[in-house]
Amino acid sequence: MEMDSLGSQLIVFLLSSLMLLAIIDSTTAQNAFLKACLASGTYQDNSLYQNNLDTLLSSLAPNLNKYGFNTTSVGQTSDDKIEAVVLCRGDVEPDICRSCVNDSSVMIKQICPNYKAAMGGYDQCMLRYRSPYNITADLQRPSVYAYNDKRNFTSPDRYNEVLRELLRRLQSQAAKGRSDRKFATGSQQGPDSQTIYGMAQCTPDLSEKQCNDCVDEAIDELPVCCNNRFGGRVLKVICNIQYETNFKFYNETRPSSTPGDDKNKTRTLAIVLPAVAFLIIVLIACIYIFRRKKKQGKRKQKFKDFYETVDEISAVESLQYDFATISTATDDFSEDNKLGQGGFGAVYWGRLSNGQEIAVKRLSKNSSQGDIEFKNEVMLVAKLHHRNLVRLLGFCLDEEERLLIYEYLPNASLDRFIFDHMKREELDWDKRSKIIEGTARGLLYLHEDSRFRIIHRDLKANNILLDSKMHPKIADFGMARMFIMDETQGDTSRIVGTYGYMAPEYAMHGHFSVKSDVFSYGVLVLEIISGKKNNSFRSGDTIEDLLSFAWRNWRAGTTRSLIDPTLIATSNSIQDMIKCIHLGLLCVQEDVAERPTMASVVLMLNNVSVSLPQPSEPAFFVRREFDPTRTESSSQSNNASLNTVSITELYPR
Repeated sequence: MEMDSLGSQLIVFLLSSLMLLAIIDSTTAQNAFLKACLASGTYQDNSLYQNNLDTLLSSLAPNLNKYGFNTTSVGQTSDDKIEAVVLCRGDVEPDICRSCVNDSSVMIKQICPNYKAAMGGYDQCMLRYRSPYNITADLQRPSVYAYNDKRNFTSPDRYNEVLRELLRRLQSQAAKGRSDRKFATGSQQGPDSQTIYGMAQCTPDLSEKQCNDCVDEAIDELPVCCNNRFGGRVLKVICNIQYETNFKFYNETRPSSTPGDDKNKTRTLAIVLPAVAFLIIVLIACIYIFRRKKKQGKRKQKFKDFYETVDEISAVESLQYDFATISTATDDFSEDNKLGQGGFGAVYWGRLSNGQEIAVKRLSKNSSQGDIEFKNEVMLVAKLHHRNLVRLLGFCLDEEERLLIYEYLPNASLDRFIFDHMKREELDWDKRSKIIEGTARGLLYLHEDSRFRIIHRDLKANNILLDSKMHPKIADFGMARMFIMDETQGDTSRIVGTYGYMAPEYAMHGHFSVKSDVFSYGVLVLEIISGKKNNSFRSGDTIEDLLSFAWRNWRAGTTRSLIDPTLIATSNSIQDMIKCIHLGLLCVQEDVAERPTMASVVLMLNNVSVSLPQPSEPAFFVRREFDPTRTESSSQSNNASLNTVSITELYPR
């Protein structure tokens, strides 16, 4: 760790010693009931499962511990056993906690009737129940979102930096909490004289690492639910976070003390404060001297330190841009030039002095994974050259700034067209078929034709960029993994990517291979042809996901129902569309071995004489549901054409 970084952390420590599934409107955010009816099956009325659920819910409130936590189960077999976890906010009084849990127990059954798994709660508490034997209920850690009114920020980037600094501080405090209480609240001064109040909490049965991991996920989902909002909440059952601007939503809580404590504290402070102040002065002086000595050549040294070998440096050194050049090109990263906001930073349009247009991804300074993703993308994309891959022009590594500079693609990303009721009409079948084929050729290059075998791991509609002629280019290699050509698969304990596009063997067990990308490609093909997102949508009187909808219609011989009506009205190539649906279903089969390779996919797309095998049932797709009374169209979202992990949009990932 560098001296100035260590010094900054010590100063912060010493100064601190001195001192939708549901998207809720701001008018009801504080008292509304947040819920998520999880897709894990239903039970029959008057069944043993229902009797056990009634018994379980009625037992939650009476058996809360003094900090409002309870986890229990009812039942014996895989058919009737149910487990539940309930947690009240750490500052809530016991009587209010019990009342909240009782109300939530009643409300969850009314809102999610006959669901075998559900989660929900009010502002002061939350609960979840499920069958512990239902593996599909654990494919993802479900989230529920809420936010306050959207406001105009004069300094949104600075506001988001302060917010993340506050939540990271509270995350650490909560994770290091006692074994019976992991809860932290606090505030921090933001831009424009605004005060941001925050809260982080985990269930007390979690380890410090488990708590940190869960809150990490919650913080990373803030851009999805609460971008440019004055308040927001992310509930994940075993942890949750909340923030408000200029409104202290929590109660101040302090442990009980004896009359002599205040005198002892005063005496201790009188001794400690002068010593701490002296240490701060000495520390600041040391940092100042160190920075002056290191000022010359620091930028070059940081570049060399970041890349580990001479080969790495020589491979990318010619791509390095000066920060001042990019700042000038983007008009000092002005809001007018901002294309969108992603999970790891903002994207800006710019123009270089030679007239070339560029797209600049500026990674957030407080991003927990920014360095890893930044280096990964530079090292990978610098070695890749294909017409269907986005072209990396260069990068900038300057002090705390990390920038990725790409070719500018005026039509942004595929999701801006395919999921917009108006813009999708611009994509006739000829354009969509070329996008399907071009994406396949890009993946084939990654899997078999480049120097290394590369697995993308986050292929989705908003990572397919479109040039001026609507040709597709695969983008965002921050999550990609590189193998030598005789390697075919890998394993990981950290699941990254986007649910819905994620192959089941990867989501459940961390196994990934080229066939994981094939699964994502199959989902993408079905989205392109249908114009529907892979998550839940309404089909008649039911809500289902795209894979089950496609499979049901394929089995019933009504495949034509899957095709976007705008294509049927404007094209005579229905059989080609049905062939692509057939191909998409082959790609999303549950059995990894039965999925085709991308070489086979390209062959089937271009050879009319190739006979396609019959697909087997697709993998089960776990989805996050939405409150049908509160939705946002994708045309209203602030999508970025270049980003990492997720795009800022009011839809589940």
